[in-house]
Amino acid sequence: MIDVDAYVHRLGLTREPPSVTALAALQRAHVERVPYETTEIWLGRPTTVDPAESAARIVAGRGGYCFHLNGALSELLSALGYQVTRHFGGVQGSATDPAGARGNHLVLTVAGLPTEANPSGEWLVDAGLGDAIHEPLPLVEGVYDQGPFTYRLRPSEAEPGGWRLDHDPRGSFVGMDFRKVPTEMTAFESEHVRLSTSPESGFVRVLAIQRRDATGVDSLRGLVLTRVGDDPTSTTLEREGDYVAAMSDVFGLHLTGEERAILWPKLSESHKAWLASRDDEEGGEAI
Repeated sequence: MIDVDAYVHRLGLTREPPSVTALAALQRAHVERVPYETTEIWLGRPTTVDPAESAARIVAGRGGYCFHLNGALSELLSALGYQVTRHFGGVQGSATDPAGARGNHLVLTVAGLPTEANPSGEWLVDAGLGDAIHEPLPLVEGVYDQGPFTYRLRPSEAEPGGWRLDHDPRGSFVGMDFRKVPTEMTAFESEHVRLSTSPESGFVRVLAIQRRDATGVDSLRGLVLTRVGDDPTSTTLEREGDYVAAMSDVFGLHLTGEERAILWPKLSESHKAWLASRDDEEGGEAI
């Protein structure tokens, strides 16, 4: 069970009966107010894919990554009366990575909300893609503009019968495939362990935070804060106070003194190692 009223309040909304308009408002509020973030990994606090646990953490003011965000959102949607289904998906990070549903992403669809442009009434709902969609997409093949970004939704070539979302070229990944059949949260348990503990995992190697809004995306990778979309910027946060302020002001994440004491030394060391590796690469190119 989740605290539905507290969750809706966290999103700055009030309860409404299921509708296309209300569903869009829910996703917009979720991606704007609940950041995609891997802070718990860097704090050394293990999490699970249990949606109730994830929802409680969101209500308490934190975020998570796809298994947490979409897992919790699926429970909220169900409690509000939506016909929601979980799907086995996969994010393709770069063109050299394989496409297909590899289990590194949890996808949601909502049914029962037909419109003239979407007579099937099925919608792709995803609050766990970090810098991707701002609102639900009709599960209809086509090209969709949302703010400064353009997405394409089409049948998946890697997953017969499934779907493919092609990200905007400025996005942090190439695309995402998912199977149309329903799945359970248990299907993601082993991948969650790998993503949150393996030294090869990008989540373990880099603390990443992202927040989508109507005009772009704020992203914090390590100590580098960027804005993609309208008025793009990039800033390195070299002082602890600046980093903590960005966490709070941009992403709504308020660190305790104990959390700061854990994170800042690790982030500083990681940033120095990144700078050194970049210098090594540039030196090699010069030779």
